[in-house]
Amino acid sequence: MNKLKVIITGATGMVGEGVLYECLNHPEVEKVLVISRKPCGYSHPKLTEIIHDDFSDISSLSDRIAGYNACYFCLGVTALGKSEAEYTRLTYTLTLNFAQTLASHNPEMTFCYISGAGTDSTEKGRTMWARVKGKTENDLMKLPFKQVYNFRPGGIEPFLPLKPSQTYYKTYKYLGWLFSLMKVITPNMVITLKDLAAAMINASLTGYPKNVLEMRDMKALAKTNTLK
Repeated sequence: MNKLKVIITGATGMVGEGVLYECLNHPEVEKVLVISRKPCGYSHPKLTEIIHDDFSDISSLSDRIAGYNACYFCLGVTALGKSEAEYTRLTYTLTLNFAQTLASHNPEMTFCYISGAGTDSTEKGRTMWARVKGKTENDLMKLPFKQVYNFRPGGIEPFLPLKPSQTYYKTYKYLGWLFSLMKVITPNMVITLKDLAAAMINASLTGYPKNVLEMRDMKALAKTNTLK
């Protein structure tokens, strides 16, 4: 089993930070490259960071992104208040441009994309964000990567120690009770951030029979023993 050399986007957001934290502390992850618009706030022997403003064009980074075998794409925006054209540009176009450049330099890479519960694979439903996410998933799977996995989490329960500056964590201290209730009443609608990160890492290490992972898949994959 080869050690993972990972590229992470969105490391200043809730999901990306959790994935970064788990990667830095995972014995099978050898190297981590964070590509971000602002510093992620972490320092670690495994970690290299590139500050880059335009994620839709990373061609200038070609000599620095080669040699990696996994990418965890955790960058995303809300559709609230956005037209379909704007949301498509920030979600579909940006992601595909980024991924196409990666694929051209790292054909043995496993690309893991954070999508969302309710994503529309048909691209024909009434919900705008779900159609755009569905098209993004579908077209990512056409790229010449070793493998592409689309993760569709719903409610995500964060964990500490993580930087408490994120609005999500400030909100969580008031909503923790809701996650506890959901885990009892609707267990397949919530996943812990630790399990989501573990599922992404394990998908890169062992693979998974599905390209689109719903809650049950992510929870099962998180429990896979990948240690030597």
